[in-house]
Order: sequence, then structure tokens, then C-alpha cells
Amino acid sequence: MFAKSALSYAPIALPDRAGYSDAEMQTKAAQYLAHMQRRHTVRDFTPKPITREVIELCIQTAGTAPSGANHQPWHFVAIANPALKQRIRQEAEEEERRFYAGGAGDEWIKALEPIGTSADKPHLTTAPWLIVVFAQRWGEFDDGTRYKNYYVPESVNIATGFLLAALHNAGLCSLTHTPNPMKFLNAALHRPASEKPTMIIAVGHPSAEATVPSVAKIKKPLEDIATVFE
Repeated sequence: MFAKSALSYAPIALPDRAGYSDAEMQTKAAQYLAHMQRRHTVRDFTPKPITREVIELCIQTAGTAPSGANHQPWHFVAIANPALKQRIRQEAEEEERRFYAGGAGDEWIKALEPIGTSADKPHLTTAPWLIVVFAQRWGEFDDGTRYKNYYVPESVNIATGFLLAALHNAGLCSLTHTPNPMKFLNAALHRPASEKPTMIIAVGHPSAEATVPSVAKIKKPLEDIATVFE
């Protein structure tokens, strides 16, 4: 992506401007809030297929996220192959069994009780797509030499948020899954040592029997998540 010869500052005019009135901004902000309030994390998917084109468009949206020095230190692996999904499920469940057998500690396990999770992860094979998010700890110039990436966790987290919003906007449900450790994903997906897996996202349509834990609908009020100095 980067060539040493192209590392120079060249400003261009801002290509896009919204130009909304105050009233229009408030309306659009309220509409988007209402839209995102309808996003739900589900664990029960239907195997109904989703086209590759839809998944790729959502990943392209994630790729528009801001990043440290514009290095875009992320890579997304989209998986529909049943055998590969089965391998990921088997290895993820092995890690999860160790997690629930004591690796997580009593406090963490107790905190998960209202969510209703367990070591069984059928969504990893039922959902038509898995998207694995990788963080790139370093990159390479066109001549093969390394360069450092900056604010990698922050950049990848922002891009992942963009991805989740794009999937919801496309009418899809998703489930974020973080088995720990996740090094098995590098081998399974042939990713280099420079990349660290951060998340598996199951993507699909909710089954007819899909539920969400009631606690998931309890969100902190604005006064608990924001402080405003005007």
C-alpha cells in the first residue's frame, strides 16, 4: 500500500460536505439513534445465505474508518466455507471450555450469567458468514521493509464499530466473539505474524426462535455515559 517515495503531504479540497441546518442535523441524529437502537446481538441464526457482495460492501465501509497516520492497520477475513467454519468452531470451543473451567475466574463467570453464554458456540457454524478481524502490528513498504503502525487497537476498534453498524444497516444481525487466546486463527486463516486476531463476528439472519437476554436491553442513560461542558 505504501511506497517510500510517496510519503509527502499533498492537501486536496474537502470532497464532501453535508451542509445540514440545525434542525436537519437533529432529525438525522435522532433517526440514526432510533435505527441503531434496533441493533441486537443474537446467538441464534438461520443458515439462510447472504451474498458475498453484501459482506464485501460492509467490509469496505469498515475500511473507511479513521486510523493512526492513515495506516489502516486492519485486515478482515470473511469465511463462508463450512469446513473452515467447523474448524474455527472446534478450536474456539476448546479455548472456551478452558475459560469456563476456571481460566476466567469466578468474578468474570458470574458477570456473564445474565447474558446466558456457555462454551458451546453453534453460531460459528450456523451463521452463513464469519468475519475475523485482525490488527496489523506493523506493515511493509513496497520494498519489503517494515514500518510501525500507530494507535493500532484504537484504529481497529473504530473500524470494527463501522463494520457492525454497516452489517446492521444491511438488515443483518451479528455476534461478536472473542475466544482467548485466539492465535489458532492465524494458522487457520494463513495470516502473518504481524497480525493479531481481535474478534470473530458471526453474521446472518436471526432464526425464528432467536432471543436476546433481557439485560441486553438495559442501557445506561445519557447522564451516565456523557459529560457536557457548554
